Amino acid sequence: MKRTPLYDLYSQYEGVKLIDFGGWELPVNFSAGILAEHETVRTKVGLFDVSHMGECLVSGENATEYLDYLCTNAIHTMSSGQVMYTMMCYPNGTVVDDLLIYCRDRTSYLVVMNASNIEKDLAWIQELNPKASEKPMVSDLSNKTVQLALQGPLACKVLQKLVPDCDTIQSFTYRSPCAVGEVMALVSRTGYTGEDGFELYCASKDGPQLWDMLLSAGKDEGILPCGLGCRDTLRMESKLPLYGHEISDTITPLEANLGIFVHLEKEDFCGKEALSLQKEQGIPRTLRGVEMVDKAVPRAECKVFLGEKEIGFVTSGTKSPTLQKFCAYVMIERNSGLKIGDELEIEIHGNRKRAKLVKTPFYKHGKRNDEI
Repeated sequence: MKRTPLYDLYSQYEGVKLIDFGGWELPVNFSAGILAEHETVRTKVGLFDVSHMGECLVSGENATEYLDYLCTNAIHTMSSGQVMYTMMCYPNGTVVDDLLIYCRDRTSYLVVMNASNIEKDLAWIQELNPKASEKPMVSDLSNKTVQLALQGPLACKVLQKLVPDCDTIQSFTYRSPCAVGEVMALVSRTGYTGEDGFELYCASKDGPQLWDMLLSAGKDEGILPCGLGCRDTLRMESKLPLYGHEISDTITPLEANLGIFVHLEKEDFCGKEALSLQKEQGIPRTLRGVEMVDKAVPRAECKVFLGEKEIGFVTSGTKSPTLQKFCAYVMIERNSGLKIGDELEIEIHGNRKRAKLVKTPFYKHGKRNDEI
């Protein structure tokens, strides 16, 4: 199994639970446990090792135009220091991967990829997309880079001990190079938890030192090292999509209600024709949120029924630590006629269990969905 540069450091922690996550040996939780780690990120600050994520540098005179073709969002509008969320689509409109793009200048971009898709993404960017013959220079930095995520309402207070003016870094912008104590890093105001926070990228050799510095800086704020378990519950509550679940090579961004990141007015991008046609003809499915009426845990791929008719499937499900309710996202027929509060059924272990449609996200910046 693959291991991040921090493995030797945290694998020695008492109580850490390591699992196989897509071929990576990673912590699902540390000694505090998933629920405590989740609560700490919601109320204080947590630190994640997400170095399994992939990074590549796309550079050259046509880097902007090339990425603008590959991506659904408007890369051509980016300026130096900006971060943008986007997706790459196949010609049929389904999703290759969702990405974060960091604009260094008009000829150089850092592209951050999901860990499970690194090889696929690089092949698509370099060889398999319809305009691959026009590709600029693409350099894989994944094995040279550590990525840490400092997340929670006290994240800025902690980082200020190492970067005194980090409060001037605005959401979806970054600073690079940035001195974080003795380590030079790229620091961005981004995250995958629904809370304020930062993601920090540095050379692999500096990763353990940066990890220790951040934990030490956050000691008075109650910082905890956090694993994959709470990362998933945090992103689910905040309606942040996970590749292979809410988006995939069988689901389009429009079906996943991510149309805000799809700029159909662009002159061209891969998948534009298919997505334009889907919007024109009527998007057939929609991603909705449900809370369980009957006590049961909905899991991915569970079938969803309205009466005797199967109308969709669960994309992700869990027990929300914040709401203390079983909840899920479901991909269902758009013309089902269901509205907020209406009931449907989810087949769990062969039994139909009642659920009801609710507002999403389940949680947003300190508020539950019934308070939004």
